[in-house]
Amino acid sequence: MRSTRRMEIVDDAARPRLARHVRLKFDAARGQYALLSPESILVLNDTGVAIVELCNSRRTIADIQSELGSRYDHVADGDVRRFVTALVGKHGMEIDHG
Repeated sequence: MRSTRRMEIVDDAARPRLARHVRLKFDAARGQYALLSPESILVLNDTGVAIVELCNSRRTIADIQSELGSRYDHVADGDVRRFVTALVGKHGMEIDHG
């Protein structure tokens, strides 16, 4: 059985996904991507967009970290986990287990 818990410590085996009420949209006026929710708008940089696009509840944090490491010259250990943890804390992302 799969469970979803929002407020938790994110580890490398966690499988993140956007919360059901959050959407990634391109804002043409700003020329940037943003996460839209009923309560807020969070403008993302290119790295943030790359992470969010890989968060589909099938990939683990470790998978996402590895994928980004193959795309970019340097991705520091823990960067993806910290980013996802921050979004979980803002109710923008959820973690699937199972």
